[in-house]
Amino acid sequence: MFGRLGAPEIILILVVIVLLFGAKKLPDMARSLGKSARILKSEAKAMKEEGNSTPAGPPNTDEPAQRTIQAAPGDVTSSRPVTEPSDTTKR
Repeated sequence: MFGRLGAPEIILILVVIVLLFGAKKLPDMARSLGKSARILKSEAKAMKEEGNSTPAGPPNTDEPAQRTIQAAPGDVTSSRPVTEPSDTTKR
């Protein structure tokens, strides 16, 4: 259906992107895209580590454990604790 993209097609796509968004907004958009990718990567890593370190005994239901999201290098925000939403409805 679609062939491979060559140099003229890629240049045309880049020109259209610059015309749509403007040259001033492109660096900000790229920065926010990179930040989102770093957050997604760190969250996926945290979920993978959380899945591997499950305790053998029953979970402690008295108080939920507090997780901390680690900021990736270059992020302007620091690490911050995250409280999990508690399910107040009983099924």
